[in-house]
Amino acid sequence: MSAAPYPTTWRAPLFFGTRTRHYAVIAAALLYLAWSLSTLNVDMHRLLAGFRRAVDIFERMIPPDFSRWELLLKGMVESVQMAFAATLVGVVLSVPLGIAAARNLAPRPVYLAARAFIVVGRTFHEVIIAIFFVKLFGFGPVAGLLTLAMSSVIFLGKMLAEDIENVRTGPIEAVRATGAGFGQVVVYSVVPQVLTRTVGTAIYRLDANVRHSTIVGIVGAGGIGQTLSASFSRYDYDFAAAILLGIIALVALGEWFSDWVRRRIR
Repeated sequence: MSAAPYPTTWRAPLFFGTRTRHYAVIAAALLYLAWSLSTLNVDMHRLLAGFRRAVDIFERMIPPDFSRWELLLKGMVESVQMAFAATLVGVVLSVPLGIAAARNLAPRPVYLAARAFIVVGRTFHEVIIAIFFVKLFGFGPVAGLLTLAMSSVIFLGKMLAEDIENVRTGPIEAVRATGAGFGQVVVYSVVPQVLTRTVGTAIYRLDANVRHSTIVGIVGAGGIGQTLSASFSRYDYDFAAAILLGIIALVALGEWFSDWVRRRIR
C-alpha cells in the first residue's frame, strides 16, 4: 500500500467550509454592496464638484494665519484644561464603579447594576453626549468637561472591573483568611495587582481626552474645536489651517507625554 502523495502546493483553507458556499457568500456580499451603493445616491458630478471645492479650500489655507495666536492659544489651553480635569474626575469616580462592576468582588445585584450602567454609557459617542450637555448647560467648556468626564468614568470603570476580575485569587483568599474586611481585602490584595495597569490606562485616557477635547468643541462644547468650527463657518480657511496645525502639535505632545509616562512606570 503506497502512501498518499505529499502536497507540493499550499491553498488557503476555505472560510465557509465548501467552495460552493464560499463563492455564494462572496456573491451575496457583492450584491449587497451594489444595492447599498444604488440606495446612497452616489452622484459622480457631486463627487467631482467636491474635489474642486477641496482644491479651492486647500489653496485658501496656504499660508496658515497665525496672527490671531492669542485666540488659538486660548482654545488650546482650554482643551488641555478640559482633558486634565475630566481625566482626574474619571480616575476618582471609576474606582467605586470598577469595584462594583467586578464579578469576583461585588454582590450580584450591585454587579448587574454597575454593568448595566457601563453598557448604557458606552452606547453613546462623545459627540452625542456633548450635544446633550450643550442643550442642558449651554455652549462652553462646562459641557465639554462633563462630556469627557462621563466618558472617562465609563471607560476607566470598565477597564478596572476587567482587571479586577483577572487578578489571582490566592492573595484575596489569604487576606480574607486573616479576618480582614472588604476594604482591607481591596487595599492589600487587589490594589497591588492592578495598580500599574490602572495607571497606564489612566494615562492612555488622558491622551484620548486631549484628542476628544478638540472634537466635542465642534458641537459647541468649548476648547479649540469650537474655535475651529467658528473659523470654518466664516470661511476663514487660513486661520483654520493654523488651528489644525495647532491641534496636530497638541495631540503629538499628548501622545509623547503618555508614552513617556508609560515607559517610566514599567
